[in-house]
Amino acid sequence: MTHYRPVRQSEDEGQSSWSPSPQVERAPSNFTRIIAMVRKYARFVGPGLMVSVSYMDPGNFSTAVAAGSAHRYKLLFSVLVANILAAFFQCLCAKLGAVTGLDLAQNCKRHLPPNVNIVLYALAEMAIIATDLAEVVGTAISLNILFNIPLALGVVLTVVDVLVVLMAYKPNGSLKLVRWFEMFVSVLVLGTVICFAIELFSVSIDNVGDVFQGFLPSKAVIEGDGIYLSLAILGATVMPHSLYLGSGVVQPRLRSYDIKNGHYTPSERDVECNHDNYKPSLDAINDTMHFTIAELLVSLFTVALFVNCSILIVAGSTLYGTTQDNSSADLFSIYNLLCQTLSKTAGTVFVLALLFSGQSAGIVCTLSGQMISEGFLNWSITPTLRRVLTRAVAITPCLILVLVAGRKGLSGALNASQVVLSLLLPFVSAPLLYFTSSKKIMRVENSNNCYYNAPDSEIPLQNMDPSLPQDRPEPQYTDMSNSLFTTICAVLLWVFVSGLNFYLLISFSLGQDVHL
Repeated sequence: MTHYRPVRQSEDEGQSSWSPSPQVERAPSNFTRIIAMVRKYARFVGPGLMVSVSYMDPGNFSTAVAAGSAHRYKLLFSVLVANILAAFFQCLCAKLGAVTGLDLAQNCKRHLPPNVNIVLYALAEMAIIATDLAEVVGTAISLNILFNIPLALGVVLTVVDVLVVLMAYKPNGSLKLVRWFEMFVSVLVLGTVICFAIELFSVSIDNVGDVFQGFLPSKAVIEGDGIYLSLAILGATVMPHSLYLGSGVVQPRLRSYDIKNGHYTPSERDVECNHDNYKPSLDAINDTMHFTIAELLVSLFTVALFVNCSILIVAGSTLYGTTQDNSSADLFSIYNLLCQTLSKTAGTVFVLALLFSGQSAGIVCTLSGQMISEGFLNWSITPTLRRVLTRAVAITPCLILVLVAGRKGLSGALNASQVVLSLLLPFVSAPLLYFTSSKKIMRVENSNNCYYNAPDSEIPLQNMDPSLPQDRPEPQYTDMSNSLFTTICAVLLWVFVSGLNFYLLISFSLGQDVHL
């Protein structure tokens, strides 16, 4: 039905007439807006869960078991602080990847001198090896306990996750394939969470207040081996390889938005070169940035924090005070104790959680190694062979360790690998802080230009000849670099982590009680 309203004409005409009035649309209700926001948020679920896998791998199991057996619940404070640091660094990673369209390794190659890149690449590969040691050994231990498979054979079997990556994950392909792979990893994550929810209901906690008190700072964090275990927890949580991963998994949704809206048309070369000529448009960043960071924070402060705290609580309630030598508290011992004090099922559920986390973390670590090698180096071999070589470089030290050290040396090696990761963290995170604070790097063209170098077909003829007049307007930019407050916080956190690592090295040199 058409509605009309009276319109008073000018006094000269001295009469009134009627004209049609447009239908007034009702503003959407708060409930409708919330539902629309939740649906949009659901489209971004995936990258945060993949990143959270890096924070609940077998390295976390080993360090949390050692911390719980030695100090019961008192190092829950270290787990919380490490998770906060991880969330802060990962927000910077997501911001870097979203604004530049490049992961951390690609940004290093584009903006840093070659000699610096060589050093950073070597340190990144060391981080991948240390990380993979934990994933591979953790998976091998779970296979040994569940199926009595020898540790060395279990290490070899972990190569299977490479086949999964090769078949399922194609970062240059469609968003649909990427989402299917994210769902596969999410199922493994969900399995880990369910297993530890069962464990928490199974173990006996004498005083729940002691658990909550463990989230408060105490002397145990810095006394004796507390500083060593706290750094091991930090290294197991804020893993250097996760910074490369976090900056690399955010692009597919941005790229899909720009392709859909006609801002970006990838060529065959773009696909082969991992879209290194692509940078997200301003519209894509504004549409996705807040949801990407929100999904990341939700994943880290629910899934990752819950699993890490659960591991320490289970270990503290079962292993604390049961062994004279805390260094003997390892994944095997907590399995045996769970079987003896609770049930065989409780021990099996713990090992299943270890298997799920080892497989998911191994897959994610392989992706990180791929991003690092492709970002830093100019590879001329096929992607399949490149990924297999990357994985082979990582698992070879693991296999040697298992053959030489056997079961007895695995626990110390796992904890030591996490401390190595903590020592490497300041070197890997420094470029991240520099890039995200740079106004030159973190700027976006307002014109929604998605190319670092425009395709030849889009370059006007007069711009190909320097002798002709250049009538191209100067582009306008939006600054998305870190604020002064964020930069100060980032520098202070970097100094804090570096100071702890320096203190640990001094303690080692003085022969203090920070055993490996």
